[in-house]
Amino acid sequence: MARRRQLYEGKAKILFEGPEPGTLVQYFKDDATAGNGAKHGIITGKGVLNNRISEYIMLRLQEIGIPTHFIRRINMREQLIREVEIIPLEIVVRNIAAGSIAKRLGIPEGTRLPRAIVEYYYKNDALGDPMVAEEHITAFGWACPHDMDDMVAMSLRVNDFLTGLFAGVGISLVDFKLEFGRVWEGEEMRIILADEISPDNCRLWDAKTNEKLDKDRFRRDMGQVEEAYQEVARRLGILPEAGNGDHKGSDTMQ
Repeated sequence: MARRRQLYEGKAKILFEGPEPGTLVQYFKDDATAGNGAKHGIITGKGVLNNRISEYIMLRLQEIGIPTHFIRRINMREQLIREVEIIPLEIVVRNIAAGSIAKRLGIPEGTRLPRAIVEYYYKNDALGDPMVAEEHITAFGWACPHDMDDMVAMSLRVNDFLTGLFAGVGISLVDFKLEFGRVWEGEEMRIILADEISPDNCRLWDAKTNEKLDKDRFRRDMGQVEEAYQEVARRLGILPEAGNGDHKGSDTMQ
């Protein structure tokens, strides 16, 4: 499609103005970062895979009544999405101890948690996306109690659905991060799911071997990052179109 005016560039995506009012074009880059941008690299084909995986998951969530910003995929790297007012929070749902919760609380990585745990982080790269409590969120006006209720309820529904979806293809959903935004329909405001859902913001382990199939392979210099993303796409039945060398590599983990 014709290139439009760029509105924002993040670590993994670029947003352009959309063809109609209230829409944006979301472009998926191959860039990979860790440590809030301290570590940077390029994973060939990652943007193509994340575009397809996120499209697949967003459509499945819409089928069960979760409102999302996704409208349609445009091409291998771009999606048409609804423009939203992003709420400056990351909602993290944890099923198995990994990453920061294992370090903070001294829990061995891989320990299944007694129940799904929901955590909140303030979206601010300069501050390192600090963990916050609901009291901070409501006191500083980032979201009201009703907004929080909606986001937590949707996050837990997403967790229930994705846990089953991934279990069906032999993958354990360890944890994941969600972002939400506000949209107005006339005088009514509602909160919808935004951003993306992909191996960039989900921890996904092989259910039998616990082999990591997500961005932790990049964070920890484990190698075969592209192959891990490809394996997730393969198990979900997603086959990226071939085209101009935009997607390379084997279909499965070696």
